[in-house]
Amino acid sequence: MSTLVTSSTDQRMAKIIEKVQNGQRLDLEDGVYLYESDDILTIGQLANEVNLRKNGKKVYFIENMSLYFTNVCESRCAFCNFRKDAGDEGAYTLSAEEMIAYVDQHIHPGVREFHIVGGHNQHVPFQYYVDSLRALHEKYPDVTLKAYTAAEIDFFTRISGLSIAEVLRQLMDAGLQTLTGGGAEILSDQYREKMHVDKANVDRYLEVHRVAHQLGLKTHTTMLYGSIESHEDRVRHMLQIRDLQDETNGFMVFIPLSMQPKSKSADIRRRNSAFEDLKTIAISRLMLDNIQHIKAYFINIGTQLTQMALTFGASDAHGTIVKERISHAAGALTPEGLTRAELTWLIKGAGRIPVERDTFYNEIKVYE
Repeated sequence: MSTLVTSSTDQRMAKIIEKVQNGQRLDLEDGVYLYESDDILTIGQLANEVNLRKNGKKVYFIENMSLYFTNVCESRCAFCNFRKDAGDEGAYTLSAEEMIAYVDQHIHPGVREFHIVGGHNQHVPFQYYVDSLRALHEKYPDVTLKAYTAAEIDFFTRISGLSIAEVLRQLMDAGLQTLTGGGAEILSDQYREKMHVDKANVDRYLEVHRVAHQLGLKTHTTMLYGSIESHEDRVRHMLQIRDLQDETNGFMVFIPLSMQPKSKSADIRRRNSAFEDLKTIAISRLMLDNIQHIKAYFINIGTQLTQMALTFGASDAHGTIVKERISHAAGALTPEGLTRAELTWLIKGAGRIPVERDTFYNEIKVYE
C-alpha cells in the first residue's frame, strides 16, 4: 500500500485501512463511515489499490447491443420513465420477427452480446419470452444472450405458474446464458414500498440469483442509488450481495447505477454529484471483496467520470451498447453508446490497459 493511504491521521479511517491491508472484511459500520467521510482521495486510493491487486491495470469492455422487447409493464416503480400501460401512446411489444428485423438493421460487426430487458407485460404469455430468445439464438447463435432481470424471472413465475428453476430451465433451453443485474434497486423492502417497487421483493430477488447460480448460470447484479435511501441502506444492500456471493460465487460483476433525475417521483430532483458517484464505486470495491469486478456504467455517470472511476476501484467500462433507452428515458444526458475506438481511448487515457472481453470475462484482445 502507498504512503498516502497508510499515513491517514483519521483514527477510524486508519483502522479501516489496516483491515483492508490485512485482508479483513469491512462491516456495516465501516461502510457507513466511508460514506460519511469527506476524505474522497483516501477512499479512492484504497479502492484503487484493492482493484490493482485483483485485476492489475486491465479494464474490460465488450461489444454489445441492448434490446428492449416491450415497454408495457404492470409495475409502477417511481423512478421509471420507460414503462407504459397497454394502449398508451408509444407503448409497444415487438414480435420475434420484429425484434430480429431491428437487430438486422442496427447490429454492427463484432457484437458478442445481446443485453435483453423490458417491461413486465402481463398481456403476453410466458411462451412469448421463451420464443423471443429462441428466435434470437437461432438467428445469431454466436452472440451471447444476457437476458432478463431477476424481477422479470419472478414475474414469469407468476404468469406461468412455474417455479424459478422451471422458468430458468425453459429459458436456458431457448438460449439464455446469463441474467442481467437489474431489478435490485435498493435491497430494502421498506425502500421498495416507498418507491412503489411492486415487483420481486428482496428475498425473491436474491432467490432468483441463488437458483440461477445453482443451475450453473453466472449473473450480474446492480444497486440503483441516489433517491430516498440512506447510506446504511446502500451498505446493507452490498452486504446482502456479498453474503449470497459467499454462498454461490455466481456474481461476475457489481454495477452501481446512479439515479437519473427525470423521474415521476418528487423525491428525485437532481443528479448525484460526481463526489457521490466516485465514492459509491470505491466503497463497492472495498465492501465486495468476493466479486471480481466493479463496473463504471458510463450511461449513468458519463464518460469523463467513468474514466476517473477507473482509478477509484472500477475494472469494467461496460461496452458499446448501441441505443440504450431506459436510463435516457429517465434523463441521462450521456451517449447512447460508444465505439470500440472511443472505449479504448477512454481506458488508455486513465493509464489503464483496455481488454476486450466476452460476457464471462474471457479475454478476446488486449490493447497494449
